[in-house]
Amino acid sequence: MKHFLSIHDVQDLGNLISSGIIAKRNPFADQLLGKNKTIGLLFFNSSLRTRLSTQKAAQNLGLNVLMMNVGQDSWGLELEEGEPGNPIVMNGDKAEHVKEAAAVIGRYCDIIAIRSFAELQDRDKDYAEQVFQQFKKYAGVPIVNLESATRHPLQSLADCITMEEFRTKPRPKVVLTWLPHFKPLPQAVANSFCEWMNHMDVELVVTHPEGYNLAPEFVGNAQVIYDQKKALEGADFVYGKNWSSYEHYGQVLALNESWIMDEAKMALTDNGKFMHCLPVRRNMKVADEVLDGPRSLVIDQAANRVWSAQAVLKEILIGQQEE
Repeated sequence: MKHFLSIHDVQDLGNLISSGIIAKRNPFADQLLGKNKTIGLLFFNSSLRTRLSTQKAAQNLGLNVLMMNVGQDSWGLELEEGEPGNPIVMNGDKAEHVKEAAAVIGRYCDIIAIRSFAELQDRDKDYAEQVFQQFKKYAGVPIVNLESATRHPLQSLADCITMEEFRTKPRPKVVLTWLPHFKPLPQAVANSFCEWMNHMDVELVVTHPEGYNLAPEFVGNAQVIYDQKKALEGADFVYGKNWSSYEHYGQVLALNESWIMDEAKMALTDNGKFMHCLPVRRNMKVADEVLDGPRSLVIDQAANRVWSAQAVLKEILIGQQEE
């Protein structure tokens, strides 16, 4: 594995899931892999689980860790590039161009991991993943996606690990349900979850109010149902997440408070497990009795973020050894 930007960088998903589960059983088995190597964690946005889990995973593998909040600990970065006859004039609030910054960080680090959210103003710009593409172009070292405008692959891998641990059927029914929120949130987690589930042996159903359809390339073969209760019937796993409109980009079309996940809806499932990437707004998106109930996997998911990151970093380090 050279880069880890999406599931398309994964050669063998089953092997990667197994690697995470094995790392969970013996976290320090590969601590010599990262000896005398450095990973840089660059955060354009805030984080709790991603920051801590990735740092822990890196340290388990023996890596040195450098961490920076871009724009707070560093100069603001200009990402735009000019064209012949129309150069970028950096006379605004960005003091350094990504062309130099990425190249320099690439000299300091053997791997660069980046978190950069969608701005939800310009769909084409967000879905072009400019931050990641520019670092990939100029850094000269592997780039790891800690959540981008369109995807959150380390979360999705942790979700796959969690489902593998808790599945009771060979082919479970998995329902991704939209949840209410008062402000617009990106589609990244929902996109990524669908993308990864389309590579798993599951029955995938996506349910949301009309107007909240995800991009077709991420939905893939999932069945889309606009009736939440109907969608939940017989589910083995229920994954809750809010996202803003893709078609009416970045907009909250309606609050749809009735889409909250509560125990009455969970009762429609086949003793289904509840999943959420966190953070979650209690009693707005999910009721206390669901989050605190015996079928909630949210803490297990969060804990598995360490092992998803460790599995990916291990693959990259092995790839560097083979070069």
